[in-house]
This record gives sequence, structure tokens and C-alpha cells, in this order.
Amino acid sequence: MPVIQEPLYIGGVLCALILLSVWLASKKVLKFLGVPIIVILLAAIASNMGVIPSAASGNALYSGIFTYLAPIGIFILMLEVDLKSIREAGGPMLMMFLIGTLATICGTLAAWWIVKPASIIGTDAHAVAGMYAATYIGGSINLNAVAIHYGVTNNGQLFAAVNVVDNLIGTIWIMATIIIPRWLQKLRPRKHLHRPGTTFDFATHHNERIDVMSLAVIGALGLLTVSFSNWLGKTVPSIPAVITITTIALAFAQMRFVKKIKGIHTIGLFVIFIFLAAVGTLCDVRTLVNTGSVAVALLVFVVILVLVHGLIIFGVGALLKQDWDIIAIASQANIGGNTTAIATAESLERPDLLLPGMLAGSLGNAIGTYAGLLIAGFLSA
Repeated sequence: MPVIQEPLYIGGVLCALILLSVWLASKKVLKFLGVPIIVILLAAIASNMGVIPSAASGNALYSGIFTYLAPIGIFILMLEVDLKSIREAGGPMLMMFLIGTLATICGTLAAWWIVKPASIIGTDAHAVAGMYAATYIGGSINLNAVAIHYGVTNNGQLFAAVNVVDNLIGTIWIMATIIIPRWLQKLRPRKHLHRPGTTFDFATHHNERIDVMSLAVIGALGLLTVSFSNWLGKTVPSIPAVITITTIALAFAQMRFVKKIKGIHTIGLFVIFIFLAAVGTLCDVRTLVNTGSVAVALLVFVVILVLVHGLIIFGVGALLKQDWDIIAIASQANIGGNTTAIATAESLERPDLLLPGMLAGSLGNAIGTYAGLLIAGFLSA
């Protein structure tokens, strides 16, 4: 196995990129970007320069990150959740998520009318439109479901290009949903519904104590919970593993001994940064170049779709005077799903929005496939 494909090498580079990102974010010139955005950018650059492979290559380390580390990260972050957040932010989050869903549908129809992809992509164009509508309502799992239904997976080159464009624009939108609410908060301040009195800046605070006992408790609870959730999901397929993970984490989060565990925030942030670095590697420019005019059509289609989505959800949210962070996280629950919604909430230093964002993303997972199939069917008529 070449060194570049060695999981230990890739893991070392990802950790080095996080270290470099934390250092860069401590500098005045780049502090406004924040660690999450710098991590994504550096990982994308490293992947395209051939320093590390793309997560699309199927390397075992990346598979482990998405299959195991991301769910463990969800569990750890949920240990910080105050259940008051669902009462105070749940309604607005759900409302903005549903507005974002309608915005995605509008964006898909607008992109279809402007780009006219059938003339470039061919008979699979309506299926591709449905795939993008599905993924930008509830995440990538829905894109794959629609692709399998219409047999797009049998067209390897098209399916690869669709996924690369999805990952590229999706990654850019993660950065956008971290930057835009901060900018809008300065331009048009909004009162936060519920926000902890203190925040944590990973780039400048290194004194949060982590002892062996706390690390062992977090590891034991996280690993055993994810293991049990996966087993239950296979035994009772109607119960998604992520719902079990969230439920158990919330139960633990209300216990007094969990509130005394040291290092939850630091460890949770580190896991999120590893996940975001893996996401950044999915921005594979070479795959797009190899598909030529189809890639251009897909890029234009998705850019229009996401722009329309963003304009509608932030525009309506502004008219309703909603918390900018809630709008951004609801949008990310649409575009990226519950994992990136949680990452966005953590990056915006809003642990109070972790649970509402998680629930919105889970709703998207539930309805995205149905919406994508309906849109594909409508466009093929």
C-alpha cells in the first residue's frame, strides 16, 4: 500500500492540519475565519494537491470517520445539551427548516428552468434534479436513495460527478452558514433565544482540564452507546441509530455526574474538526474536470439551487426577525443533514441549538427521499 493511502499517515496529516488551523486562527489576519473554515480549506487543498487522498477514494480511515467517529462526536456534543433549548428554540428551528425545504424545492425548479439540464445530461436529468432536491432537503442519504431508484448508480461517471458537485457546494455552504450569521448579527443584531453565558474559543483557550477518568468515562459511554445503537438499528430497522444515540446522550446529559465530566467541549470540538477535515477532502476538482460539460451543467444547476435556497431562507428569516444562528443551522440541516447541522451549531458556539438542529436534520432524513422522488417524477412528466 502506498504511503499516501496508509490510514495512519492520513490520520497524522489530518491532525497536523487541525493543529495548523488552530494556529492560523489565533492570528489576527485569519481569526475572522475561525478554525472550522480553515480546517475545511486546508484539507481541500491538501487533497487536491495529492498530499492525502479524497474521502471519496474509500480509504478505511475515512470510512471509520463517517461510520464511527461522527456518531461518537454527535454523542459527545449532545452531552452538553440543556433541554430548555428544545422548548425555546425547537419551534423556530422547525419553522425555518420547513421554510428551507420549500426554498430547496423552489431552487430546484428555478435551476431546472434556467439550466435546462436535459439537453446536456440526457434522460437522467430529471433523476439528477430529484437527487439534488433530496440531498438539499435532508442530506446525502436521500441522494443515494433517489439515485438507486432511478438507476443513476449504473452510470458511474455521472453518479461520481453528481456526488463531487454535491460535496463541493455542500462544503462551501458549511463555510457560508458559519460566516453569514456572524456578519448579519453585526449588521442587523438579533436577540438570541437562549445562549450560555460563556463561550469557548478553541484557538485561544488551552486550559480546559482533561483527566484520565473523564476521558475514560466519555470513551466508555460514547463507544458503548454507538455500539448498542448500531445493534438496535440492525435488529429493529425502523429505529435509526442516530435517534437512539441522541436519546441516550440526552438522558445522560441530565445526570449530575455527567455535568462534572471534564473536557467534553474540547473533545467534542476535536472530533468535529476531524469530521470537517474529512468533508473538506471531498472537494475533488480533478473528477469534475474529467466530466467536462456535464460537470459545468451540474455546477451551475447546484449553485442556482443553493443560492435560491439561501436567499429565501435568510430573506424570510429576516422578515420574521429570527435568530440568524437558527436560520443558518436550519439551512445546514437541509443542505448537509444532521451531522453538519451539529457541526455548524458547535462552530457558532451555540450548544443550545445542537438538539434542535439535530431534530431538524433527522426530519430532513425522513422526508428528503420522498420529496426528491416527487420532484423527479414531476419533472419527467
